[in-house]
Amino acid sequence: MNKNFLLIDHPILKRDVTILRDKNTDSETFRAALQRVSNILAVELSKAFKLSAIEVETPLEKTQGAKLTHNVILVPVLRAGLGMVNGFLQIIPEAKVGHIGLQRNEETLKPVEYYYKVPEHLESAEVVMLDPMLATGGSASEALKYLRNRGASKLFFACLVAAPEGIKKIESEHPDVKIFAAALDRELNTKGYILPGLGDAGDRTFGTL
Repeated sequence: MNKNFLLIDHPILKRDVTILRDKNTDSETFRAALQRVSNILAVELSKAFKLSAIEVETPLEKTQGAKLTHNVILVPVLRAGLGMVNGFLQIIPEAKVGHIGLQRNEETLKPVEYYYKVPEHLESAEVVMLDPMLATGGSASEALKYLRNRGASKLFFACLVAAPEGIKKIESEHPDVKIFAAALDRELNTKGYILPGLGDAGDRTFGTL
């Protein structure tokens, strides 16, 4: 497996991924579990962020503290990635948020862009792309290319569930991007959906089944 793929091993993640997989989980419960998973992913991913020393004054004296060296920009891939934003912002509240809209052509399985807007200064930021499902890797790879072409160089990718095919594609086309996932699934079916998976994350998050 890709040396840049990190499967987060945590009891709460395993419990919540089970909730997310269950076809009987309603949208409200799905969103809550997705937020908790995103909290843990944010904590694990942010271990890679750089810190700078600062001085802070407590009620008693001055002491040394720390702040994030670089700005953090979260970029959810619309629309499913929106469900991960709040969980990340709870852990990294100073982060800014951009958006990329990519729609999968169901015949070719290739992504088509329909929206792009991100904060300035990508080149100096820690950029975290959010997408619950890493399936074929086509949309993720294309979104990473958009960000890279606009100056991003410190890129991370966070997802709920990853398939081996998607990991392989990111490894091939973006070998410097670290992938953080809550689950590694078996394979894709003929329609490009992850098995066993959890269905369409966007539909289940927003109740548009």
